[in-house]
Amino acid sequence: MIAAGTVVISGAGHDCGRAMLVVRIDGDNIFVADGKERKLDKPKKKNQKHVRATNRVICPDGLTDRKLRRTLRELFGQDSALQESE
Repeated sequence: MIAAGTVVISGAGHDCGRAMLVVRIDGDNIFVADGKERKLDKPKKKNQKHVRATNRVICPDGLTDRKLRRTLRELFGQDSALQESE
């Protein structure tokens, strides 16, 4: 089960392969942000079936778009795109 704060990888759509943070959950839909294309104050609505959960969790307390971008880049490489080796 996906919870707020979980880092997920998009599996469908124009952002396929991109790492994102789950900001909130609403039924079968989740709202995700990456700090660049989708900011924390305007997250993207996605179906839970279209993402793959990772074992990484980011504490959202005091998180800014800049800190989110930096954290995702450190975890997954440039532009938070998932590397093929992971």
